[in-house]
Amino acid sequence: MQPITDLDVLVRQLSPRLDPERYAYAALPRSQTPDALSPIAVFEEAEGRSVIAPLKRLKDQGIEPVFICRRIILEVNSALEAVGLTAAVSQALAEAGVSANIVAALHHDHVFVPEDRAGESLSVLKRLSDRHSA
Repeated sequence: MQPITDLDVLVRQLSPRLDPERYAYAALPRSQTPDALSPIAVFEEAEGRSVIAPLKRLKDQGIEPVFICRRIILEVNSALEAVGLTAAVSQALAEAGVSANIVAALHHDHVFVPEDRAGESLSVLKRLSDRHSA
């Protein structure tokens, strides 16, 4: 399937799905390899290495979680060149007062929201998609 660039189609076909796993952002010392954490994202920043990893793995390794969250996977096959999807998702969640950290991967976008707002966030994104389908 070809990645989609049209914003209306992207939002209409958003298909948000809540991942059952609990995740967390954390700082990882450069001396520690992230392999044992099974991270879903690793970022090298000037201040150090940041990871997004399963909360249980972080705790098992004695690493302090910074932001405990849930991941909503946007199942639409979004093109990396698409314009406006991140803004539309961010705006819908911002209007609901939910912080959103969005990571684009090759096939899908992943929205990390506070754990206690996950269900509400999923509903917000489903309503956003439904409005574009009407």
